Formats: sequence, C-alpha cells, structure tokens
Amino acid sequence: MLSKNEIKFLRSLHQKKYRDLERKIVVEGERIITDIIARHPQSVERIVVSKNFSGNQSDFIRFACETVDNQVFEQISASKNPQGVLALINFPVFQFNSSDFILVLDGVQDPGNMGTILRTAAWYGVKQIVCSPDTVDVCNPKVVQASMGAVYDVNISYQDLEEFLNKQNASIYGALLDGKSVYKTTLTQPAILVMGNEGNGIRKNIQKGISHPIMIPKIGVGESLNVATATAILLSEFVRMQ
Repeated sequence: MLSKNEIKFLRSLHQKKYRDLERKIVVEGERIITDIIARHPQSVERIVVSKNFSGNQSDFIRFACETVDNQVFEQISASKNPQGVLALINFPVFQFNSSDFILVLDGVQDPGNMGTILRTAAWYGVKQIVCSPDTVDVCNPKVVQASMGAVYDVNISYQDLEEFLNKQNASIYGALLDGKSVYKTTLTQPAILVMGNEGNGIRKNIQKGISHPIMIPKIGVGESLNVATATAILLSEFVRMQ
C-alpha cells in the first residue's frame, strides 16, 4: 500500500508548482504509459495500478509497480474517470540547439493542441520548438498524454519571441490569414515557422519579425483551422519541398 505521504506527494504533482519543484509528472492511461515505456523507459520511475485495472501489466513488471485499492487510486488520480493505471515519470531534459528548421509557438493555450503539435512535430522530424512564456506548460500531464510521449522527442524552450526572432538569420514564415498561399510559396531552409494562439493568432509585435506570411487557402467553409491541424499541414509542406 502507498503511505499517506506517498499519496500526498502524488496528489501534489497535479499542481504545476510542485511538478516544477520535484521535476516529476504523473500521467494516466495504459496506452500513453506503454508508449513511454517502449521509447523512453529511463523516464519511468514508478507505476501504480488499481485493483480494477484489467489491462496488460506485462510491460510494468520491470518497474516499481504498486497495486492499490480502487479508493486509494481515485485519491491520486486527476481524472474524472480513472483508467486504473498511472505512472510517475521524470521531466524530459531539454537543450536548445541550432537547427535548419525551428517551430515557434506564440501563446498556444490548449493542452490537447500542444500535445498534438508535439506529436506531429516529432513525426516530421522537427528537433527544436521555441515557445512564448505564456504558452501552455509542456510538462502539463494533459500535454504529455496528448503528445503520446513525443514531449521526450523534441527540444523545447520558452523564450521572449520578439527577442529570439530578431537574432535569427533564417527565413521566418508565419501563419497569417492575409498571407500568401503556402501552395504558391517556395519554402526554403534554414527556416522558422511561427504559429499563433487559438483565438488571436500571432501577436502584432511578433508579426513584425515575420518575413514570409503564409496561409492555408480555404476551399470550403469555416472561420479558421485548428492550430494543431494547421501546423500539421504546414509542416507537411516544408517536408515535401525539401
């Protein structure tokens, strides 16, 4: 059984200030945990399962794995509908490296969008992402879960974007509604692609640093594309043109 202190510790990691202090995250769900074990086993510190859990535990055997009563599991779970398994994992280690392609995120707020962007970036081989300070925390458990572990595959840093862009010599592309169609634009590297906030897009002061405004032309109807979807489309174009 988990001690009262262990329960308190795991519950505390639901809050960002304690995650940052301990450099640890609690993630829930068999699929995400199995995926992290398969690709980043060194990040896993501990696994806890409830007596209700009916999934496959064979992947968990090599880790410190604790089975607890369902009531105890509900105490440490942050989910309204717990899946019966959670893992204590260590923060990914990030470092900024120069790269021929950098993805920049200006104020992306939704954890699901952020996680999907990380997953897509990893798929397309993006090695470096730079975020504005108010972009959602990549170590938010919802981001980690939505990324399916891709948070460990990409270097991520938080910086003043205006200052960062002013120092770059690469072509700076930005997703703007009044930009040139990406399908009529020659995309070259080294390059930086800037994506904006879900509701407000790229901030005006950041737009000043964009040398190549681009857009995804609308063929049908709709006000705008989801930022994660738009990022996937644009990354696909950058890869296709290389």
